[in-house]
Amino acid sequence: MIGTFPLFDTHFHIIDDRFPLVPNQGYLPEPFTVEDYSRRMQDYNLSGGAVVSGSFQAFDQTYLIDALKKLGPGYVGVTQVPATVTDAELQELDSAGVRALRFNLKRGGSEELSQLDRMAQRVYELAGWNVELYVDSRELDELEQTLSALPAVSIDHLGLSQVGFSTLLRLAEQGVRVKATGFGRVDFDVRGALKDLYSANPEALMFGTDVPSTRAPRPYEDEDFLLVAETLGAEAAGRVFSENAFAFYRIRD
Repeated sequence: MIGTFPLFDTHFHIIDDRFPLVPNQGYLPEPFTVEDYSRRMQDYNLSGGAVVSGSFQAFDQTYLIDALKKLGPGYVGVTQVPATVTDAELQELDSAGVRALRFNLKRGGSEELSQLDRMAQRVYELAGWNVELYVDSRELDELEQTLSALPAVSIDHLGLSQVGFSTLLRLAEQGVRVKATGFGRVDFDVRGALKDLYSANPEALMFGTDVPSTRAPRPYEDEDFLLVAETLGAEAAGRVFSENAFAFYRIRD
């Protein structure tokens, strides 16, 4: 059944120690190269995906450009850049396949939260980029007004926490996307959350594997993919596995 649905994997990491890695809170991940990713996903019907920069990659772009070249058409990058980045540098990254800016509020390694609104507006106006947040739903109340006003935004890992989930639902209703990723990271029933979010906005949910699941209490399992299909049914799962992501990342423009 894994190969039945086309999958745009909206969230995975490539970790290549040929390029700079920065310890985060004393943590450095094991390598997980493009070749490792391809082997892990060989049973899936992959139509593309989003390579997401981790806290341990900070502002390095060399690994990401290399990975996108190897992965080929259909894959995009989600990067971290400082507020001092120039328009020319952003346009160069856009030409390499980068389509989103990440703020890692959970782990760090990205720009400060104070820059979120300004930078999100800037990258959208310049290149049509989305902004993506690794943030605990506990913090969403104070961010709700800002996030609901951004032109294109997504939140990682179902928001992580039951506390604040009602705010996440409101944001989904207003057009914020939510990544159905990191099921082993959350503290609530995933099935119920998937149903609630899909009901709030059928365009909001986007599935990702989160491999290699760095620092997750439970790494990604193939059963997570099957859980989405079983919970939502074939038509809705098709949207969550690929169609919503195609629209969000402008894959078929």
